[in-house]
Amino acid sequence: MKKVILPLLLILAFSFLAAVESDPSAVVGYVRYDLVAGNNLVALPMECPWNMASELGDSFAGNVTQISYWDAATQMFVGAFDLGGFWDGDFPIATNDVLMLYSGAAVPFYSLGNLPAPATYNLVAGNNTLMIPLNKPALAWASDLGAELMAGSTDQISRWDNAGQLFVGAFDLGGFWDGDFEIGIAMPLMAYSYSPITWPSRGIQAAPTPSKVRN
Repeated sequence: MKKVILPLLLILAFSFLAAVESDPSAVVGYVRYDLVAGNNLVALPMECPWNMASELGDSFAGNVTQISYWDAATQMFVGAFDLGGFWDGDFPIATNDVLMLYSGAAVPFYSLGNLPAPATYNLVAGNNTLMIPLNKPALAWASDLGAELMAGSTDQISRWDNAGQLFVGAFDLGGFWDGDFEIGIAMPLMAYSYSPITWPSRGIQAAPTPSKVRN
């Protein structure tokens, strides 16, 4: 079992509100993440209207000054920083990404748009960020996710604890998951894998089912 000590603190708080059908070809909805003053872990579950981290940051009118992504190759977070209108280290972002946002105040963040194709993540040997896809409402516990990822020898799933300002993990102790916790669609997480795996497998995707996420 391998643990990671993250160089940046994160906060997770979110709620998924009902999607509505706008026309026969598109389902529009939103996911809300409640940011706090400090670092926050979020995802982009709906179709992303931004191409770059700077565009997302600028949408907060100066309140968000740092946006980071997990670099699986180097096993660390890499950030873009607002230097007064210029974003140093700017990087592309896309639908289903998991990001860290540093916020100067408690504000809501909405991922708003059309329902995208189901998320798929190419996990590496090591720590990986991922989001519970919107078409995976049956995944109710970290152990459920761990069971799906066992082909990659995954034995640790972690969430960000708001009060403690640190990651709290569930660990597979040979079929029993110590510290198991509830999860839900659109929830960003960290998963440790001993070998590469693509998840979810495209061959077992279910039809998207918008619903409310557990808080």
